[in-house]
Amino acid sequence: MKGTALRQFAIAAALLLLALLPTTAHAEDGYDLWLRYRPVETQWKARYAPHTTAIVAASQSPTMRAATDELRRGIAGMLGQRTSDRLRDGAILLNTQAHNPALGREGYRIRSGIVRNMKVMTISANSDTGALYGAFALLRLMQTRQPIDRLNVTDAPKLPLRVLNHWDNLDRTVERGYAGPSIWDWQSLPKIDPRYVDYARASASIGVNGVVLNNVNADPKILTPGYLTKVTALANVFRPYGIRVYLTARFSSPVQVGGLATADPLDPRVKAWWGAKADEIYRLIPDFGGFLIKANSEGQPGPWDYKRTQADGANVIADALAPHGGTVFWRAFVYGHSKEDRAKQAYDEFRPLEGKFRSNVIVQVKNGPIDFQPREPFHPLFGQMPQTRVGLEVQLTREYLGQSDGVVFLAPIWTEVLDSDTCSPGCGTPAKATIAAMAGVSNVGSNRQWTATNFDQANWYAFGRLAWNPSLSPKQIADEWTRMTWSNDARGVQAIVAMMLGSREAVVDYMTPLGLAHQFQNGHHYGPAPWSCDLKEPSWNPCYYNAADARGIGFDRTSTGSNAAAQYAPPVARCLADLRCIADKDLLFFHHVPWTYRMRNGSTLWASLIDHYDRGIARIEANKRQWAKLRSYVDPQRFAAVSTDLDRQMREAWWWRDASIAYWQSLSKLPLPTGHSPPAHPLPWYQAVHFDTVPGFLSPRIDPRTLCVAGRGGTSCAL
Repeated sequence: MKGTALRQFAIAAALLLLALLPTTAHAEDGYDLWLRYRPVETQWKARYAPHTTAIVAASQSPTMRAATDELRRGIAGMLGQRTSDRLRDGAILLNTQAHNPALGREGYRIRSGIVRNMKVMTISANSDTGALYGAFALLRLMQTRQPIDRLNVTDAPKLPLRVLNHWDNLDRTVERGYAGPSIWDWQSLPKIDPRYVDYARASASIGVNGVVLNNVNADPKILTPGYLTKVTALANVFRPYGIRVYLTARFSSPVQVGGLATADPLDPRVKAWWGAKADEIYRLIPDFGGFLIKANSEGQPGPWDYKRTQADGANVIADALAPHGGTVFWRAFVYGHSKEDRAKQAYDEFRPLEGKFRSNVIVQVKNGPIDFQPREPFHPLFGQMPQTRVGLEVQLTREYLGQSDGVVFLAPIWTEVLDSDTCSPGCGTPAKATIAAMAGVSNVGSNRQWTATNFDQANWYAFGRLAWNPSLSPKQIADEWTRMTWSNDARGVQAIVAMMLGSREAVVDYMTPLGLAHQFQNGHHYGPAPWSCDLKEPSWNPCYYNAADARGIGFDRTSTGSNAAAQYAPPVARCLADLRCIADKDLLFFHHVPWTYRMRNGSTLWASLIDHYDRGIARIEANKRQWAKLRSYVDPQRFAAVSTDLDRQMREAWWWRDASIAYWQSLSKLPLPTGHSPPAHPLPWYQAVHFDTVPGFLSPRIDPRTLCVAGRGGTSCAL
C-alpha cells in the first residue's frame, strides 16, 4: 500500500507540475499578437546577444519604464538573456535629449556607436514617447531577423493623429463587433484588468496614439461623473504608452445629461455647457484627446435639428476643447436627408463648408462615398477641402467582408485609397497627401485572441503601420506581421504573405465584382441579397445600388444619371464618366450597362461577371490548399483554427457566388458561359435564407454560422 500510495502521489505531483507549466497550445492561443518574442535561431542569437547586454534609460518616467520593460521582455524572450541596467559594452541607451527637429515629438533615431570606448546602440528621441516607439522598432527588427550591429535608422510618423475608434456600448455589446463582448468592462472599472495594459502595449507598438472608447452611436451617460471616473482609470493605463483617450459624445448631451432645454450650437447656454464639461474632463484627464461626434446621421441628433450647419455644430465643441489642446473628430458620414444619390450626400453637405471649421476640427471621411465596401472609389472630399483638416476613416472590423470568416487582409483596401490620385489641387496629389489623421473602427473584443480570427489581428497591425506611414506597402506590412506572428521560415512566410495579399481581391470577386456595392442582407450585412428592395429608406436596399433589370446592371453616376462622378476633380471626373477610360473595377459603380456590354478584353459583361465569381472561389480554394501545406510551420492550435475559418469562408464564397448568379440570371435570362457550373439551388432557396441571431448587430457575441432556410418541411440549415 505504501508503494502504491507513493506512486499515486508521484503521478499526482507530475500532473500538477504539467498543469502549471505553460503549454504550447496556451502559449500560441493568439493572445500575444505580434509581440510573441519567441526564441530566435542560434545564428541570430549569436548576432543579437552582443548588442543587447544592458538597457540604460535617461529617466525613470512611466513611459521610459514601459520602454525598458518592453526591451527586457523582448530580449529575454528572444535571446533568453537578462539585461543589466549599467553602461557596458553592448548596451542599449535610451536618450530623450535628441534636440532633432526632424524627429518631432514622436520620432526616433536608432544608431550604433561608441560611448566611453564601448560599443553601444542609442535610441534617441525628443520625448519619452519617441523613445518608446524606438524601442518597439528595435524589437521589430529583431523579430523579423534584421541585422542590428550597424544601425542608423530614423523614423517619425507622417500623420500626427492615429486613432482607433471602438464602437463599444456601455452594456459591453459592440456594434459591428465579431470578437466577443467589449474589452471595456464598465461595471468593473475603475478596477484595471491587466488586459488593458496589453492592449496599450500592442497599440503603441504600431504607433497608435489615440483611442475612442465608445460607440459613435453614443450613450450620453458616458459624460456623467461616474463614467468619467472610469474613463480616467483607462487614461491612466494608456498614458505611459503615448495613447490619449477620446470619447464619442452625443450631440444632444446638453439636454440629456446637462438639463438644458436645447442643444442649439449657437445658444450661449449650450456653449457654456460644453465649456464647463471640457473643463471637468481635463481636470480628471489632463491629456484628454477630445471628442468624436456623429451628427444627423442614421437617427443621431445634430445641428440640423436647429437649422444650423455641420460647421456650427463642430465649432461650439471645438471652442470648448481649444484651451486644453483638444480635437473634435466630426464624421462626414451623412445620408438619408434627401432623395439625392447616397454617394453624393457627404460631399454636398461638407464641401460648401470648406474653410468654416475651427483649426482643431478634423472632418472624418470614410475611405469611399458609400460605407466601407469591399471596394469603392476613393471619397471625393479627399483633396477638395484644402482649408479644412480632413481625416481618413477606415474599418478594421469586417462588417462587409465576411465579418468573422476566413482570411481577409485589409491593407490593400486602405492603400488603394491612400495612393489614389485626387488630382486636387493638381494631378499627382495622392489622397494620403491631403489628410491630417487616420482613424480605424476597431476589431478588438474580449476574445482570448483579441479579434474574430487569428488573421484579423493583421488588420489591427496594418492600420497602425499605415497610419504611421501611409506609404508602406501591403507586402511589407504582411511580411512583418507574418514573421512576428507565425514563423520566420522563408517558405512559410512566402506562402502566408501570398495568401494575405490575394485575400481581399478574392472577396471582391465573389461578393461585389466590377464595381458592385452594398449587395448584403439588410441590417446585419452578412450574406448576399441583391434582390432585396423592401426597406423604406431606398439607400438601405441592395437593389438601389445594383439597379439591375432585364436590360443591364449598374448605377448610373454620369451626367445621364446622378452625376456623382462630377464631384471629383475634373481629370478624375472625366475618366470615371467615360466608358473608354474607367477601370473595370469601378465600372458598375458609375455606369449602368447592358448584360451584353463588351469589356476591353472582348468578353461580355455577363461572362466577365461569372469569371470574377469563379475567380474568387478559386482563390479561396488555393488558400485552403496553401494553408494545409503549412502545418509544420504553425502551432497546432492556431493551424486548426485557421483551417476551420477557411472552410467556412469556402462555403460562404459558394453561397455568394451561387445566390448572385441565380438572381442576375433571373433578370438577364442569359445562359451561363461554357465551363461554369450552375447554382446549387434555385433562386427561391437563396432568397429564403435568414438568421435567427446575428453577431455584431447591437447584440452580444453569438456565432450563428448556420444558414437556415424556411421551407414547407420546416427549417433546413446549410452552413
